Amino acid sequence: MSEMDRLKAIMDRLRGPGGCPWDREQTYETLATFLLEETYETLEAMRSGPPAAHREELGDLLFQIVFQCRIAQERGDFDIEDVMRHIAEKIIRRHPHVFGEGRLQTADQVLAQWEQIKVEERRGKLDTSMFGSVPSNLPALLKALRISSKAARVGFDWTELGDLLEKVDEETREMRQALRSKNRAAIQEELGDLLFTIANVARHVGIDPEQALQGANHKFVERFRYVEAGLGRAGLKLAPENRARMESLWRESKRNLRRTSPGRRSPSSGISGSAPRRARRTARS
Repeated sequence: MSEMDRLKAIMDRLRGPGGCPWDREQTYETLATFLLEETYETLEAMRSGPPAAHREELGDLLFQIVFQCRIAQERGDFDIEDVMRHIAEKIIRRHPHVFGEGRLQTADQVLAQWEQIKVEERRGKLDTSMFGSVPSNLPALLKALRISSKAARVGFDWTELGDLLEKVDEETREMRQALRSKNRAAIQEELGDLLFTIANVARHVGIDPEQALQGANHKFVERFRYVEAGLGRAGLKLAPENRARMESLWRESKRNLRRTSPGRRSPSSGISGSAPRRARRTARS
């Protein structure tokens, strides 16, 4: 018995007569949160955890897939064999340069072909837009990256990074104008335009904006922990009246923690300090 067959048998036992009461009560709706949690835990382990943690989280994520497939089977919709068959056929269909005639030489060529194949696949569907496959509930920053990546694959993109940086300046000026107007709707719109443009900058230089922002979040928290510790040693508390001391500790934290910043490591020091390959700048979806 393969390990996949064993996992399926375990799920059959859990959901079957005499199985686990909790597992038997679960539905698509109740599992939605667990799927999201396991996805984020897998991402965390993939980025910073040891291989054993990565393996464990992938297993937890796989179990959620098996769980949903079992529910679908009970409903008469599909089973895990259908899922695996469908994805295998789709991957083969979208890689004619590997499984068929013709060869492509670059990752950019592969992405362009991928988008054209998806155009053909969308024919006859209600939503024929290339953005129809972008999930509506994606985190906004990731969604901006996905939308702009799709537009770029069909040639709708800035050709020069300098032009895109000028667009950042333009959006910044417009946001300042909106701030002066104190019009909340205008401020929100211009801030959104600026963030969308920043996501495009990240894509152009091969950086995942989500990871970049997560890095900034982590850096801020680490520096502020330093501030908290410094105030604690001085018998002070976090409060507006101690702002000057907090500012002093913040500057001190920047000097002391800068040496350990991932951005200051050499490219050979690991994933955190190395630039991602250009071919990985856009996700296929």
